[in-house]
Amino acid sequence: MTHALSAAVMTLLRPLVRILLRNGVPYGVFSDLAKRVYVDVATENFGLPGRKQSKSRVSILTGLSRKEVLRVQRLSAPDDAGAAARYNRAARVVAGWVRDPRFHDERGTPRDLPTEGDGETFGDLVKSYSGDAPARAVLDELVRVGAVARLEDGRVRLAARSYIPRTSEIDKMGILGSDVADLIATIGRNIDDPANAVFQRKVCYDNLPAEVLPELKRMTEDRGQAVLESFDRWLSGRDRDVNPEAGGTGRKRAGVGIYYFEEDVDGEAG
Repeated sequence: MTHALSAAVMTLLRPLVRILLRNGVPYGVFSDLAKRVYVDVATENFGLPGRKQSKSRVSILTGLSRKEVLRVQRLSAPDDAGAAARYNRAARVVAGWVRDPRFHDERGTPRDLPTEGDGETFGDLVKSYSGDAPARAVLDELVRVGAVARLEDGRVRLAARSYIPRTSEIDKMGILGSDVADLIATIGRNIDDPANAVFQRKVCYDNLPAEVLPELKRMTEDRGQAVLESFDRWLSGRDRDVNPEAGGTGRKRAGVGIYYFEEDVDGEAG
């Protein structure tokens, strides 16, 4: 089991290390980050019932000395909550524009919206799906990434049916953290509790000609977007931020992700 896990970690670290090296992050920085996560997880998730987690126990669990545990705990956490907040706000607004009939025309497609004034406006859209976020700030972000276009008559038009940061490296890194963490957490859950495994599948072939990839990409974008919009409609009707009348108990975070991948096999480009 240990050898299999080590091999799996080596595999998943390769694309991550490529990103780190491309962005000038040396091993020493990565080492401190890894130590920090080891200490945090050991402290938060592996305590003994009814007892405060001690540095000695964290040291035993992580293999770090007590002195190193203390040093790592004193390191500042590189947390960019702002990137996650921007991503969530903008994505919710775009999704609401796509699915909410209040912001559609007679054909059921997202209509051009005035930024303010009478009737349903972009400001109303933001208020419905992004809480108290300033409508101007959300609009500027969506225009910046090409998801929304400003029209000459002052209205704004939805130019993309999903929000994907294209220019902000900080926001892209935020997605790297959140999306990969969700996938690994799902796989970990299925390993630890197979009796209650959740859906996690992929389809992959390893002898495809390069000429078929453009069509596969288009299929992924078109069909994947349609599936995600279907899930989005279902989830939004049950999310109490979007639909306060949904009711229910507890507070859970859940979702569905779809991604495309490709690479050369054994260094062969075809």
